Amino acid sequence: MRPNPFDWIDVQTDQRRRAGLVRALRPRPADSALLDLASNDYLGLARHPEITRAAAEAATRWGAGATGSRLVTGTTELHAALEAELADFTGFEAALVFASGYAANLAAVTALTGPGALISSDRHNHASLIDGCRLSRAETIIVPHADPAAAAKALQHHDGRTVVVTESVFSVDGDAMPLTDLAEAGGDVGAAVIVDDAHGFGVLGTGGRGAAAAAGLAGAPDIVCTITLSKALGSQGGAVLGPARVIDHLINTARTFIFDTGLAPAATAAALAGLRLLRRDPERPSKARNTARELHARLASAGLDTPQPAACVLSVRAENAETAVRWTAACRDAGIAVGCFRPPSVPDGISRLRLSTRADLTSHDIDQVADVIIRTTRR
Repeated sequence: MRPNPFDWIDVQTDQRRRAGLVRALRPRPADSALLDLASNDYLGLARHPEITRAAAEAATRWGAGATGSRLVTGTTELHAALEAELADFTGFEAALVFASGYAANLAAVTALTGPGALISSDRHNHASLIDGCRLSRAETIIVPHADPAAAAKALQHHDGRTVVVTESVFSVDGDAMPLTDLAEAGGDVGAAVIVDDAHGFGVLGTGGRGAAAAAGLAGAPDIVCTITLSKALGSQGGAVLGPARVIDHLINTARTFIFDTGLAPAATAAALAGLRLLRRDPERPSKARNTARELHARLASAGLDTPQPAACVLSVRAENAETAVRWTAACRDAGIAVGCFRPPSVPDGISRLRLSTRADLTSHDIDQVADVIIRTTRR
């Protein structure tokens, strides 16, 4: 009997099961009773009536989908308005909207590097940045985490294009790259800097303008930022922000822009509504950061291994994957939804609970979360 060509999958599945690394989809009901600290809805906008109404109206007017790539039929007036307002809000010269933050990262890294280029990539970078480096066919040097000097040193003797790739706020532990130091170090060796600001945009900087604005780098000629519209703005999609010539280059060369269907009108309108709401309510970002600091203080004072959050992401490290899974289930049973990050999703191999705070969490919510997590991790 001829063997099935997918029998190797069973072997890997068994290996994952024995290591406690099996993952499964868990459909979320529309009206969950759980207190949500697992999502990335930092400003609490995903269900805001202005945002959902804008999405519904756009779907009715423009249709359910974008109908084609951005260069054919997939660019609507909504896309143009969102790009103009994103650039104006963040302080960059231009912006380009993509169907996802993942696609935006792939575009920025691949289109701005290529064969013969040299990339310095932080050890804790997100998978989308790692994939961008791999797809770029550039040489990539993985450098120590959050170390601007190491990032620049890796590039100093290269004659071709050099690019530093980093996150602003790292998605696992929620710590931050010192962007001012990184930009200075990169400038010393003539390198461009690509910053994934998915977890900083809408949360850091004056009124949520992002980590680059907070570091005084918005609009710099050698800085490019990528953002997601699915976190702080409560919608879907991503964008690249940078000099106008960089954005024009992406329009003409970025494969995830040219060959992908445009972001759906409903998601585009929702992101635009979220951005306009953020402009009117600039205190939301500080509320979100304050909840993260308050929760961190409670957990740290109880002796939990939880790094200081730079924005709204914090984690509680566990001794192994099985413990993290058990903690997550216990929190869910107690009415709290938290993330469970395990290898290979974590760059350091350490399993942990991953918590995201929101601007609309109350003091009572924080008390409840802290009590549940402290009680759960002490069992």
